[in-house]
Amino acid sequence: MDYDIKISGGTLLDGTGAPGVRGDVGIRDGRVVALGDAPGSAERTLDAEGRVVAPGFVDIHTHYDAQILWDRMLSISPWHGVTTVVMGNCGFGVAPTRPEHRELILRTLEKVEGMSLATLHAGLGDDWGFESFPEYLDAVEARGSAIHVAALLGHTPLRLYVMGEESTERAANPEEVAQMRRLVEEGLAAGAVGFATSKAPTHVGYSGRPVPSRMAEFEEIRTLAGALAEGGGVMQATLGRELFLDEFSTIATDTGRTVSWTALLAGAGGPEFEKFVLEKTAEQQAQGLSVVPQVSCRPLNFEFQWKEPFPFESMKAFAPISAADSDAKLAIYRDPEFRARFRESGESGLGSALARWWERTVVTHSPSDPSLDEQPLEAVAQARGVHPLDCALDLGIESKLEARFRTAIMNFDEEVVGRLLQDPHLVLGLSDAGAHASQLCDACFSTHLLGHWVRERGVLELPEAVRMLTSRPADVFGLVDRGRLAPGLPADVVVFDPETVGAGELERVNDQPAGADRLVSQAQGVDAVLVAGTLVRHEGRDAIDPEGPLPGNLLRNGCAPSP
Repeated sequence: MDYDIKISGGTLLDGTGAPGVRGDVGIRDGRVVALGDAPGSAERTLDAEGRVVAPGFVDIHTHYDAQILWDRMLSISPWHGVTTVVMGNCGFGVAPTRPEHRELILRTLEKVEGMSLATLHAGLGDDWGFESFPEYLDAVEARGSAIHVAALLGHTPLRLYVMGEESTERAANPEEVAQMRRLVEEGLAAGAVGFATSKAPTHVGYSGRPVPSRMAEFEEIRTLAGALAEGGGVMQATLGRELFLDEFSTIATDTGRTVSWTALLAGAGGPEFEKFVLEKTAEQQAQGLSVVPQVSCRPLNFEFQWKEPFPFESMKAFAPISAADSDAKLAIYRDPEFRARFRESGESGLGSALARWWERTVVTHSPSDPSLDEQPLEAVAQARGVHPLDCALDLGIESKLEARFRTAIMNFDEEVVGRLLQDPHLVLGLSDAGAHASQLCDACFSTHLLGHWVRERGVLELPEAVRMLTSRPADVFGLVDRGRLAPGLPADVVVFDPETVGAGELERVNDQPAGADRLVSQAQGVDAVLVAGTLVRHEGRDAIDPEGPLPGNLLRNGCAPSP
């Protein structure tokens, strides 16, 4: 046979933004060996008539650091055509972690990334099998994965490793910064694709403490990121106080490397803020500085319960909530003074993002009165004759904090989102796949982009949308040989129907370790997904044994191992 697999008769989009051409793809030994014209026979032929054949999609903003240790399939990303992911974003991860700090790092992930603590315990077990970041990479590589993974070294576990619990309380001294710098250099040498950090006020960790990276002074971050100058890689950062555009310019100038920050979202600061950021970003890039904001193509919808009110935990009124147990939370929520403070802050919100949030809130699950499920909160409040904030808290109390609500926090103004998606200086990111499993599901961003923004809204042309999902993020994060279809490159391929591709409605399933729930979205119109020439998804089903050999590679420094 000439090929292991041949994909015949499809419209080929190579990931560069070039127009599609009809043709075939011949794959042998995990690589594309023929493109356009592929004469000869194959062990298996996939008919792509009426379909688009594109490079596998690249997701640069995930939090699979823990999940990959119990879910080698990294569901649900490959369902939606994603064949390469970057994890360790926002400075979070599970390495380096000393054995005595494991519980603290898991409780941090529970709070800041909405991960089930029971799931983390069950999935990781008592013996993680690694302590250092290089050991973690070795463990990931040894286990294998269905898709390719690259890992950022996170500032939060790094700080906790060096400083212990004081990492959540104070700045580091020079000796501690020097030790962290050595560990960053060690991580880059072992294959980290870069360094990640966060100063976001929304990033609240265990017991209501700020996550460790938030306590870092800028000079600490600058010193740690400085390792990129020699070691290579990208810096990913979540913006916050004393870590924004000027600081990103300084780091990009110091290192000569890319700084990609999270995230420029519609509604985050009003139209003047968006205009300022876009103008400043264009200036930075015109000066040769690779400072690249990430944008999202989906509304930032959160499902939350009052037992873990993630969207509100940066509000001052919620400081005692973060450190309280369930009984204490119930007492606070009943307190008229707390409700008054919450109502006052709810009128303005965090940077206007949470202003009058109840107007965009739906009761998704009310155990005390199921007839309220999927009803607008304002309508329920009006029927009860109370303010919507009081109504939401009352429903929480009635259900012992089990009631769920869905609210659109940011990125729901489609006119603004469309403009952001069309800006050539930005990069598509922020799926958060692997995090906030019971609160949101944006791992389906790729099929949503193709279905909603290309076919339904016409905001993007199909070749450009595919480029945004493939070569653009791969180039920004230095992922070698990813995001393009070309002879000689790895055969990471997705075949989809442009007339039906899209993200299905969210559904709640209980398939996590310890029986925890999560939100998932089924892909629509995705016929086939190949990773390194192996068919991993076909007609909406897994095509490989999750317990057997898997085709994904650990991309050390953005590169797959040599054949």
